[in-house]
Amino acid sequence: MTDTTTTTPYGTQDAIDRNRTDEPFEGVYPAMTTPFTADDEVDHEQLADNARYLERAGVDGVVPVGSTGESATMSHDEHVDVIETVRDAVEDVPVIAGTGSNNTAEALSLSERAADAGADGLLLISPYYNKPEPQGFLEHYRTIADAVDLPQIVYNVPSRTGQSIPVDVTVELADHPNIQGYKAASGDLNLISEVIERTSEAEFSVLSGDDGLTLPVLSIGGTGTISVVANVEPERSCAMVGAALSGDYDRARTLHHELSPLVRELFAETNPIPVKEAMHIRGRGGPAVRSPLSRLFEGRRESLRALLAEYENDGPGAIESEAVDPEAVEPATTGDGE
Repeated sequence: MTDTTTTTPYGTQDAIDRNRTDEPFEGVYPAMTTPFTADDEVDHEQLADNARYLERAGVDGVVPVGSTGESATMSHDEHVDVIETVRDAVEDVPVIAGTGSNNTAEALSLSERAADAGADGLLLISPYYNKPEPQGFLEHYRTIADAVDLPQIVYNVPSRTGQSIPVDVTVELADHPNIQGYKAASGDLNLISEVIERTSEAEFSVLSGDDGLTLPVLSIGGTGTISVVANVEPERSCAMVGAALSGDYDRARTLHHELSPLVRELFAETNPIPVKEAMHIRGRGGPAVRSPLSRLFEGRRESLRALLAEYENDGPGAIESEAVDPEAVEPATTGDGE
């Protein structure tokens, strides 16, 4: 277990110029992994260290127990315990808890328990397997939004759920005062653009849910990202999003291309298999994932290790770094997770 602060030259969030707005959700929200012990129990000590690491790196919030957090293979009690651990670990950033289910009653129960555990907001994947019709989507989300007085993010990821949330449904949901965001992971920029266009008058944020498309989504009006790569390269991710939100697309593009090799590697196998291996290499928890997932294929581990070593030296094709106050970040504690 390692509790480190990175010394990459991008600085903490306070050091990054950004034009902040009144959007409900804006910036970088890492979709946190859930570390496990050798006995397949949640490693709460490492989880807390990871949350503190991300906060120091300058993220705008953290998202535990979502898809990346392996919520599908966690009991409800474990789910709530993880939220409490993360809530206790961070000081000044919101905790957006994954509480979705294909069973409305179960999603409501998880959402109520998350609120009691101190969550600041909820991320709700659309019902999977059931394939609800538009009215079913509306009733599902409104049931939770009516009962739980927290900001909520609708999560559209058809590759996992079997169908996309219709744009008309999203637009209707955006009128609910507690439904304030949309995680866009459809890979369909036309659909995402229409959601942004048709909800522009509402207090409603559209966040990228696909690291490879974060910059394109920001360029058409998105306000941030719920990110996997930000677990591994949080400062660089914050710098890219901050540059885009401030209108500096030359810098944002450069940072996007710096991150792209790592993004591709982190999705070479099912998420969160590669990102947990990457964090293991960086000394932030073991690589274990719960069955039916399995550890990253051995043949890919060394290529991932080699790529991460390049990022330690500013990253593939890195731009010349901007100066950072040496007192803004603490020295990193190096450690080999093998």
